Amino acid sequence: MRPPTSPSARPLDGVTSIKIKIGLLVALSILAAVVMLQVGRGAGVPAWLTLPVTLAAALGVTQWLARGMTSPLREMTAAAGRMATGDYSTRVTATSADEVGALARAFNTMSQDLATADEQRRQLVATVSHELRTPLAGQRALLENLVDGVVRPDDAALQTALAQSERLSALVGDLLDVSRVGEGAGRLTLEDVPVAELLGDAVQEAALSGRSVEVQTHVEPADLVVRGDRARLAQVAANLVDNAVRHSPAGGTVQVHALAEGATWSLEVLDDGPGFPADPTERERLFARFGVGDDSGGGTGLGLAIARWVVQLHGGTIAALAREDGTAREEGARGARVRVELPTRPTSRLMPVSAPAASTIAPPRTPPTPHPGEEASGTGATAYPASPSVIEAMFGRFWPEGGPRTAPLALGASIALGGVAAMVLPYRAFGLGTAMLLVAAGGLVLSRSVHRRSVWTWVSVALCLGLASLVVLRAAEWLTVLSLMVAAVLVTTALTDARSVLGMISGAASWVLSGVRGLPLLGRTLSAASRAPLLWPVVRTAAVSLVAFVVFGGLFASGDAVFGAWMDRLLPQIELADSVVLRSFVWFMVAGVVLAACYLALNPPRVEAVGVGRGRPVARAWEWVVPVGVVVALYAGFLVAQASAMWGGHEWVQRTTGMTYAESVHRGFGQLTVATALTLVTVALTVRKASTATTRDRLLLRGVLGTLCLLTLVVVASALYRMAVYQEAYGFTVLRVLVDAFELWLGLVVVLVMVAGVRLRGAWLPRAALLSGAAMVLVIGLASPEAWVARRNIERFEETGRLDVAYLSTLGADAVPVIQEGLPEDLARCAIGWAPGELVDDALSWNLGRERAMASAPWVVGAGGGPADGDPADGGPADGGPADGGPAGSGLDWPGCPAEVGGPIPTPPR
Repeated sequence: MRPPTSPSARPLDGVTSIKIKIGLLVALSILAAVVMLQVGRGAGVPAWLTLPVTLAAALGVTQWLARGMTSPLREMTAAAGRMATGDYSTRVTATSADEVGALARAFNTMSQDLATADEQRRQLVATVSHELRTPLAGQRALLENLVDGVVRPDDAALQTALAQSERLSALVGDLLDVSRVGEGAGRLTLEDVPVAELLGDAVQEAALSGRSVEVQTHVEPADLVVRGDRARLAQVAANLVDNAVRHSPAGGTVQVHALAEGATWSLEVLDDGPGFPADPTERERLFARFGVGDDSGGGTGLGLAIARWVVQLHGGTIAALAREDGTAREEGARGARVRVELPTRPTSRLMPVSAPAASTIAPPRTPPTPHPGEEASGTGATAYPASPSVIEAMFGRFWPEGGPRTAPLALGASIALGGVAAMVLPYRAFGLGTAMLLVAAGGLVLSRSVHRRSVWTWVSVALCLGLASLVVLRAAEWLTVLSLMVAAVLVTTALTDARSVLGMISGAASWVLSGVRGLPLLGRTLSAASRAPLLWPVVRTAAVSLVAFVVFGGLFASGDAVFGAWMDRLLPQIELADSVVLRSFVWFMVAGVVLAACYLALNPPRVEAVGVGRGRPVARAWEWVVPVGVVVALYAGFLVAQASAMWGGHEWVQRTTGMTYAESVHRGFGQLTVATALTLVTVALTVRKASTATTRDRLLLRGVLGTLCLLTLVVVASALYRMAVYQEAYGFTVLRVLVDAFELWLGLVVVLVMVAGVRLRGAWLPRAALLSGAAMVLVIGLASPEAWVARRNIERFEETGRLDVAYLSTLGADAVPVIQEGLPEDLARCAIGWAPGELVDDALSWNLGRERAMASAPWVVGAGGGPADGDPADGGPADGGPADGGPAGSGLDWPGCPAEVGGPIPTPPR
């Protein structure tokens, strides 16, 4: 029987109702979520960080409480499937006290009963085969000798044949009695039995096997007569002598001794074979059905089990002994020794005997069930459990279980990186420390990836390193966030080897889903780690010590000023309440994100299996030509209108539309961007539905879509021109530059679509589009968009005398050197709105953009660094600085700073 794996502690096993379990599960999960949410909010943790940690805490509590609630049902499903194939050895883990636990225990009882019935059936077949073999072999040998003329057909030979036939008849008649071995009862037909005659018949029957083994018998006294069931005692003697002869080497000797000892008599059979095991427990198992050994080798098979049954019917005992346990044996002799002790006058009543226990019956050999957390060996990987878990059933064939059985390196490194992030990231701006963490996490994930040798992976690595460098080179936080988002898409595409658009989207979503899909691997890893003798004691001790330090240290620090001052000097950068909470949230978040990425690298999903299929092309070409032709006609009409506006000039536009040319171009830019994106969707749908069976179909498809793409490129150029006119009229902003870049990237994608359309092969297109988009973000970051916008606005100020000071004051540190260099001192003071803030300033927060900003405008560094009372000698604005010594770098907060220079700046139309 295959025992169930020993379950770990299950917190809800004592609850006797599944309904109450579900209610407790929901209530405690909600309570955990509320507590985490309130702790994060009270400590000032940002909502974007509190929410995922809160959800993870709720899911963790749910996973912990629900452990084992449904596993018996899955185990029963798997066990029922095994039973259909004849395997009744599987047992279901039943530790809970609810209805599911009761069902599991009933299932185990049923499985045991079925196994017992199947075992009894096999025992009957084996018993018949074993008992019929010896007389049949004897008859065959005698008949062969008669046919060959070796033995004459005299009375002695025929009498021997008749005796064998009579034994066969008796065996057939005794089948019902043999089946009672399992029942443990039988009836004896008692008569006087000469022992010497009994042993002589057994020796004569064993001699028919033809083996060159000498059998020596010794009966004391020679005329010993005992009372018993002759046929059954003949079974015992024949089985013991036959086993001894078969297991003795050629030329060996079998000794049979019968000795009367008062009210009992004993029978010993000794041979020169390999002998019995030295372990008494193993020797006892020889008398069990299907015990160790077999009939063809060194085992004793069913013969000893039947012999024990007969001996017990007579009220005696039988034992297998080591050869050296006998008396008067030469030193070092080998062989087996079986000793039977029987009463000389047994009773004839029905005698109960003990049948071999079910636990002594050797089951069919099955591979050992591995402990959850064991690594698969190199010689043969252990198969995963046959019963699918809830998570495996949830993801199905899209994301099957794979990869290693445990991942201790990924888990330990993720926890370590989370701890480093908890010390580096809070209260510190993005900088060198952030970049180092990104590189370390990327290296860990790359080392775990199954696709790490792919060319696309290394191209993605190069781009990700470039995007990560922007964290150090540029101070704009929005640029850092944009770079990390693009890098995340590159990472998931490389880890999952996604090639299609839907595959890339699925790969990005799978990073989040890895937090759920990786729970089985996390559980196996933690289970394997729990067997380490020192790991968990050290972790528990450190955790308890840290909690004690935080709780008691905080209480004593707030209760005594002197102790509080000591704690401040001991931990100058740590506030024991809010800081610990924030750092804990960061630790959990970063460790979880890195661990999920490691799982995605170790066991990527089949993202390319996600798709909508090729689809059936339309039967007639005009079904797709007409809709696409409408779009082409609209594009052509729009371009005619654009040409008319360009030829008519500004006055014609104003007379026709009632708006200035700048207002009219702004009105259509957003629509043109959306139209460009929808054109790509139109091309994709057309390629999906249009037929390419014939050359004519392919030429028509290339011609129509090529025309549409060419017109789209013209519209892209028109949109870019519109934005240029608009920015000349209303000024440059970072958002307008990014929209320009996005439209330019859409135009590049259209060009790639045209290239793919030449051969109607576009499998490479999604990756090329992603690669070009990531490269564009990298170029934008290296070009420093905030500095570029500031420079263009200053150039426009030099040409027109107009400057939007209010907007310039919203730009960050990257624009400070350009503003300080390009504007007069007093105007630069007003236009610079960036200030370093109160974050930790050290080597880990170093950033080139902030460093250059502080070097070019040192007066923004110190609080109240502006000139007191507006002293011009201190470099303050011409009309005086703040009288109250306000914070430096506050831009328009300085009295006398204009929001606009050179007259009202035109307000962009909405």
